[in-house]
Amino acid sequence: MKQMRSIAIILLLLTVWISGCAKPGQDASADKSANKGSYEGLTVKLGVQGSGGLFGKAREERWFEDEFGKLGVKVEWAEFQSGPPMTEAMASNRLDFAGLGNMPIVAAQAADIPFKVISQTLEGKNNVAIIVPPDSTAKELNDLKGTKIAVAKGSNAYNFLYRSISEAGIKPSDLEIIQLQPDEAQPAFESGGVDAWATWDPYITLNALTGKGKVLVDGEKLGVLSPSFNIVRKDFADQYPDLVTLYLKVLNKTLAWEQENREEAIQLYAEERGVPIEVIQGTFDRAHMINIPVSDEIIAEQQKTADFQYEQKTIRKKIDVKEVFDNRYIEEALKDELK
Repeated sequence: MKQMRSIAIILLLLTVWISGCAKPGQDASADKSANKGSYEGLTVKLGVQGSGGLFGKAREERWFEDEFGKLGVKVEWAEFQSGPPMTEAMASNRLDFAGLGNMPIVAAQAADIPFKVISQTLEGKNNVAIIVPPDSTAKELNDLKGTKIAVAKGSNAYNFLYRSISEAGIKPSDLEIIQLQPDEAQPAFESGGVDAWATWDPYITLNALTGKGKVLVDGEKLGVLSPSFNIVRKDFADQYPDLVTLYLKVLNKTLAWEQENREEAIQLYAEERGVPIEVIQGTFDRAHMINIPVSDEIIAEQQKTADFQYEQKTIRKKIDVKEVFDNRYIEEALKDELK
């Protein structure tokens, strides 16, 4: 009996010692990111708007595939024309990462789609604008009364249009607003089917520098910002935080390539789109992509957008936008670079 009691005591002491080696409040088996084997069979789904460009280069070089592949994780790409379909895909667990504008994020949060904003990708001053044909006599927003304006519903340009006309004292009923995706809006704009188009880059610069249109107003002129962000599906971030950081690290690597090889990048993007080099140079100057933590000022601007859209009854409820912003991943990603 005495021997059995001694063995029991030893086992108890071993158990206490082993549990003491774990971090307080943490189950050693719960952190899947610490175990490479936990990624086995996992496929990460990355959403992009359109083909080619910066992400086109990353796909060609397989930078995401290579880095995620080191952990046994596969990568799938999905192309979208605008932000709202991306958040819909995320809501049905068909998309893990996406880059999109401010309005789709507000709409998604109001619809209780679970996601996190993990970095800012565009400043928001010049990447959204209202453009008109080159022979248009319109000089300011008020000149658009009674005209037809194209916009993609739920996009950052949609928010920009409605906020802009509201601040100018123009009612939506003073305009004929036609909801068109870019592939529908472009031919309508060129043919005169619409008199103006609220859109984003590269469509702004493509039309301005090819002589098909000109900028009437943009965010800088009106003081209405349209920042863009990276988001991740919340369940994915909760389960695989290291992969969220890795995604941002690979994006930083991609941006570094573009910065270090600017002329090559411009040439490549121009060839992809079949446009003059000057057009791509213009998009670089107007809305160059970044990957940084989201500031309190930008979050405050996002709250203005949310409050405005609630007043317009385009979202169902008031929201606190701070609830979806999380800078931890980008701050971690910026600590060191991938080689």
